[in-house]
Amino acid sequence: MSTESPQPLWQPDPERIARARITRFQAWAAEHHGAPVDGGYAALQRWSVDDLDAFWTAVTEWFDVRFSTPYARVLGDRAMPGAQWFPGATLNYAEHALRAAGTRADEPALLHVDETHEPRPVTWAELRRQVGSLAAELRALGVRPGDRVSGYLPNIPQAVVALLATAAVGGVWTSCAPDFGARSVLDRFQQVEPVVLFTVDGYRYGGKEHDRREIVTELRRELPTLRAVVHIPVLGTEAPEGALDWSALTSADTDPVFEQVPFDHPLWVLYSSGTTGLPKAIVQSQGGILVEHLKQLGLHCDLGPEDRFFWYTSTGWMMWNFLVSGLLTGTTIVLYDGSPGYPDTGAQWRIAERTKATLYGTSAAYVMACRKAGVHPSRDFDLSSVQCVATTGSPLPPDGFRWLHDEVRDNLWIASVSGGTDVCSCFAGAVPTLPVHVGELQAPCLGTDLQSWDPSGKPLTDEVGELVVTNPMPSMPIHFWNDPDGSRYHDSYFDTYPGVWRHGDWITVTSRGSVIIHGRSDSTLNRQGVRMGSADIYEAVERLPEIKESLVIGIEQPDGGYWMPLFVHLAPGASLDEDLHDRIKRTIREQLSPRHLPDEIIEVPGIPHTLTGKRIEVPVKRLLQGTPLEKAVNPGSIDNLDLLSFYEDLARKRT
Repeated sequence: MSTESPQPLWQPDPERIARARITRFQAWAAEHHGAPVDGGYAALQRWSVDDLDAFWTAVTEWFDVRFSTPYARVLGDRAMPGAQWFPGATLNYAEHALRAAGTRADEPALLHVDETHEPRPVTWAELRRQVGSLAAELRALGVRPGDRVSGYLPNIPQAVVALLATAAVGGVWTSCAPDFGARSVLDRFQQVEPVVLFTVDGYRYGGKEHDRREIVTELRRELPTLRAVVHIPVLGTEAPEGALDWSALTSADTDPVFEQVPFDHPLWVLYSSGTTGLPKAIVQSQGGILVEHLKQLGLHCDLGPEDRFFWYTSTGWMMWNFLVSGLLTGTTIVLYDGSPGYPDTGAQWRIAERTKATLYGTSAAYVMACRKAGVHPSRDFDLSSVQCVATTGSPLPPDGFRWLHDEVRDNLWIASVSGGTDVCSCFAGAVPTLPVHVGELQAPCLGTDLQSWDPSGKPLTDEVGELVVTNPMPSMPIHFWNDPDGSRYHDSYFDTYPGVWRHGDWITVTSRGSVIIHGRSDSTLNRQGVRMGSADIYEAVERLPEIKESLVIGIEQPDGGYWMPLFVHLAPGASLDEDLHDRIKRTIREQLSPRHLPDEIIEVPGIPHTLTGKRIEVPVKRLLQGTPLEKAVNPGSIDNLDLLSFYEDLARKRT
């Protein structure tokens, strides 16, 4: 790979660099904590990973983090997994998220937008009042610190109120989007045994109403730990028998009481599917998320009280939790509940216009869909407020960078970012003071010692390697739920390089300090940033009597697309006719979600395995990406080498 520096697509002007919060932070940290004065972002980033104690102390002071009990030191045990952050400290995430209510009571904290695209504000004072009322009711229901509270909710203000009220009482929040079927939800919620369930009667998407009352009935039946169910009537139905009504719980004029909890007290559970077993239930802490998100949103995204932050997401994706954290920086957040492309492909640009979003985040897939559909954002919408368009979910292809530059604005800050549900943050991405090069993420984030390693653990520059993080980050999981000895947590990230986080992405760190993401280095499926486990799909599909076995693969395409074929080995006498094809898709849609639907269903003569009987997903993925057979697989480890020629032939036909 060339190490020459081509011309950047965008370069921040001196005025923009001077007014960026990260510039002011660097000058202040140099004065107070020994950060380098010269050398720009690269020097600041190096200092932030070389001196974690000084850097994270600086972050907490700069953002005025309120410790109700002071910390003994920044890092107790530094070893990964299990690094201990700010031992002795107590605080509350929700208290920080609602701080702006003190000075900006009548300004909007939330702008709620549905498919009519008309923004409806919820003021800071109203948000604080509702959180106070609901937190008092949760306490009255017996919710105590550490109890789990779950939401089967779309991206609506009530979901934000429920999360913040849960955090205020020290409860542990967890949510799924209502397009998830009952099986998907139960695979997640049954693991954590919630005591309260917030739920809607249905949701609106693509101009249609989707009634979910039957699924809610099933959830109530299958979650025996529930003490209360709260009904939110999105479709206007009455609360079912035994359920509490949302409006009754949020009507009081009550000041929130914020439980002061230890820094590493659990805040929420997120889910990320691996290739086997149930989705991983990832637990992150109140303090870890607070300081990580203040850094990420306040410094990297350059957000403050004058900004409006819109990211297209659902409550089933970590980007929703990240969006809610925009409140920490006093920013107005935009909650869009609806289809990303309804009533037309340009829908998200219209929402950015109507909400006057200053930072608009979306998926790389949406950008490429707009390009393909001939959408002209700057011609058709007033996007003068938009300072930054950020993308995640998958790498933004070079053509996506050029299209945003040409069709939105030539002085637009384009921030392709990459991180993971596992840390609910970014490893690399947005830096307001650095240039943007086509196809590249600007730089590794502060406090994140991101490197590309070869198989022996040697750091690489300008070569493709494994994405690793060699120092702890505050938002790394404190543990997985129901993983008492930590073995599943360890095996997920630390079994390749002891003591070093291996994320499962192929990356290049360039000699100029930027980062290129090439896609997953393992077989986890990743559609628009939502990681899905192949095991979920196998379990659903193989219940059909005609399916003997199946194999699902996700492959990043050169144009930024994502091809997800499902290979099926049929039982004797069965045929892949239209009826079976439809039943497979219906099974996946109803039991999992529409996101899990394969792009193609392909009949195969058999599924290859290792000699120990494990389906071989990564070698098949490599074959389909054009890797020669002898390089894609160790022949001595396969039960039936002849089967691989089918996948080799398919790869040839597709090129």
